[in-house]
Amino acid sequence: MSTKPKLVIGANGFLGSHVTRQLVAKGAADNFEVRVMVRPTANTRAIDDLELTRFHGDVFDTDTLRDAMDGVDDVYYCVVDTRAWLRDPAPLFRTNVEGLRNVLDVAVKQPGLRRFIFTSTYATVGRRHGHVATEEDRVGSRGLSAYVQSRVQAEDLVMRYVAEAGLPAVAMCVSTTYGSGDWGRTPHGAFIAGAVFGKLPFLMDGIALEVVGVDDAARAMIIAAERGRIGERYLISERMIPLSEVVRIAADEAGVPPPRRSISVPVLYALGAFGSLRARITGKDAELSLESVRMMRAEAPVDHSKAVRELGWQPRPVEESIREAARFWAALKGAQSPRKDKAARAE
Repeated sequence: MSTKPKLVIGANGFLGSHVTRQLVAKGAADNFEVRVMVRPTANTRAIDDLELTRFHGDVFDTDTLRDAMDGVDDVYYCVVDTRAWLRDPAPLFRTNVEGLRNVLDVAVKQPGLRRFIFTSTYATVGRRHGHVATEEDRVGSRGLSAYVQSRVQAEDLVMRYVAEAGLPAVAMCVSTTYGSGDWGRTPHGAFIAGAVFGKLPFLMDGIALEVVGVDDAARAMIIAAERGRIGERYLISERMIPLSEVVRIAADEAGVPPPRRSISVPVLYALGAFGSLRARITGKDAELSLESVRMMRAEAPVDHSKAVRELGWQPRPVEESIREAARFWAALKGAQSPRKDKAARAE
């Protein structure tokens, strides 16, 4: 690996923090500096214990971007607005597309840039039941949620900069990530937290997700900077697994019983419809809506053999990462209990 500095943009996020941690470990061995760029108000608990160089600014802060990228050879772009439930999708397109465009405009002017590793999503890959999708499958333009539209536009934008401006970019189509250090409580991590804390009211039958350990996804990003082919995209997923199994594995690791009740897909759609109706009436965003249910149901298996073949990537069984996530939440649960007991005694 080159000894030039590496930059992680969005280093405080779930995947970004794991990329950062692995880079810092490599930097200590290979003698290179790790830089991170985070918003001034960002929760950086996931990386606060690391020795690194910080730049404070958002993706529209051109001057800070230039300073942060000066002299680096690899940029890891881990910024994404994942709030798929927003009634007004404008913030999704502002961050996921327009903010990215500003970063790319700076990146293409950096001499010596070796790789721009872009965090994309497997939602940009065309998946249909009865077919195992590869990187060659393109998602159609019809019936996409605003969130997926923003991610497709973002990936297309990166590839346009590759073709037209010579950006040395690689797109990593990462699936649902599990593991420890989910300080921001990702939407999918909330299911594990709910199982561990005993607050998940029911299992969801008929829902299956493509999943990968967050450490494995981070390792794929770092390998891609060394071996990824410019202008290519790589599916980063370990396998498909039912959401109910994810919850049961987490509950087993935490030593608590899983939810006894389960709901069927029709009931889930009914709850989604109710959430959408309530959002329209109240004007507030609803995390469970018809759109979010459709996204959960739009799952089909993908093939990660290209990443194995070209990058030499070998993911661990995702069950290990699910159990790591459960231990993370169980530790937080244990840390909170004494405070509650102390407060009760004080009363």
